[in-house]
Amino acid sequence: MEIIKTILMLIYVVVSIVLIVLTLIQSNEDSGVTATITGSSTNNFYNQNKGRTKEGKRKRLTITLGIVFAILAVVLSIFYI
Repeated sequence: MEIIKTILMLIYVVVSIVLIVLTLIQSNEDSGVTATITGSSTNNFYNQNKGRTKEGKRKRLTITLGIVFAILAVVLSIFYI
């Protein structure tokens, strides 16, 4: 059982570090109020295919790693109770 705890903790640490790095290198997409005031359209070709770009892939990976992080946190808390 200790081997499983150690492996899960190692995976947890690696996921944490990768998640921190991915979060820090993402660009800021804060166009909420400004886009509303200026009337920017979000229905263009780039926004429709945003998931295929590097930024889109990074964002999807960040969300996936965030979910893995949360699941590992719950599993590790069960093991250490």
